[in-house]
Amino acid sequence: MLQKILNWRLKTPFYYGWLVLGITSLATFAASGLTQVVLGGIQVYITADNGWDDGSLAFAAAIGTWASGMIAPLIGRLADRFGPRWLMPFGLVIAGISFFALAGANALWQFYGGYIVGRAVSNPVLVGLVPRTAAVNFFRRRRNMALAMVSVFRPTAGAINIQIISVIASHQGYRAAYRYLGVLSILLVLPVVLFIRRQPEDIGLLPDGATEEQTDGPAGRRTQALIPEFSWTAGEAVKTKAFWMLVIIACLGTMGSSATGFSMVPYLVEDAGLSTANAAVVLSVGTFLAVANIFWGYLADKITPRRCLLVMMIGSGGMMAYFLGVNSLATAMVFALVWGVFSGGLGSLENMVLAEYFGRNSYGTILGIFSPLQMVALGAGPALASAVKMLAGNYTVLYLAMMAAYFLSAILMYLARPPRHPARADAEALAPAD
Repeated sequence: MLQKILNWRLKTPFYYGWLVLGITSLATFAASGLTQVVLGGIQVYITADNGWDDGSLAFAAAIGTWASGMIAPLIGRLADRFGPRWLMPFGLVIAGISFFALAGANALWQFYGGYIVGRAVSNPVLVGLVPRTAAVNFFRRRRNMALAMVSVFRPTAGAINIQIISVIASHQGYRAAYRYLGVLSILLVLPVVLFIRRQPEDIGLLPDGATEEQTDGPAGRRTQALIPEFSWTAGEAVKTKAFWMLVIIACLGTMGSSATGFSMVPYLVEDAGLSTANAAVVLSVGTFLAVANIFWGYLADKITPRRCLLVMMIGSGGMMAYFLGVNSLATAMVFALVWGVFSGGLGSLENMVLAEYFGRNSYGTILGIFSPLQMVALGAGPALASAVKMLAGNYTVLYLAMMAAYFLSAILMYLARPPRHPARADAEALAPAD
């Protein structure tokens, strides 16, 4: 009886997996207030209100991100075993408490404590690893598009939150904005428990909403969701060269994006002569343009995620060279539009490649192993940006280095071809494809 109650689901006129993605998007929206791109966009309000030094919050972003990477392997294993239904409410409660702590922080160490805890938990549970595991579990034929949508949630929510918090900060102070996000986080616990599930099989469904009747007919016409998918174990995946090349690619690309995003507002104000408000708008536009992930998801189905990721890295590297010449709002907006389209696809395409190469059964665990080093790179971005500014006096060296990192990633992505399946796989039915 208890199991029947727990497996109850709302009857929807569409595939239930889309409802799962919709609910996770709301949780991601709340948690995006703790992302480092949002902190980078609103840091001027926080430091000005408290009289703290410019750049004093950079290491909060770095340490919080690194801490999220440290717990990612545990979260990945829990995601494979229990799914998002029980992990996400826990994350929302922690995020809510952290928002209230940030709203009440009067000393820098208090702000660091609230932010680091909230960032460490919310990033894997509400923003990255757990929502992506849910997408991989509920979709196969539309997996690239589902992962693209999940990857859109964070940057678009972040872009919206930068503007919302900025408006509230201008009228009521940044503390009020954090309190509102705390209330929202707590309120979202109930819908997550009611509607989120671990995988479609738990509620009598199959990936993509396929039905058993669709197994009729020649194998070539069967729905992809019903064709057995080979899944690597985490132990098998980490023994492949492709896995570690993907880790390096993710680290280089993530560091480039995070360093650029965190330093964008100060650079545009100090070097390009923009106002703080206009610089925040440019950052929001660039961040919001991650909606182009939908395009990348569509394109990945046509030319493979691997080739899309290669194109994305080349485009992002080229835009770093352009950024050094930005000297007006118009040129800054051009950068935001193009760079947002390219760099915004990084996270989703990496996860598409992982799912394509290694399958779904151990996806959370594999991503949990993958994430710590990526989080080190994500956290290193703001710290690197601040360190370069202090040592060089400007951001020129930083952006040249990030350009080189993007181009190196493109070369590595060209070399990182799908690995051969282990001996236990059926060689004929499960041969790797590119």
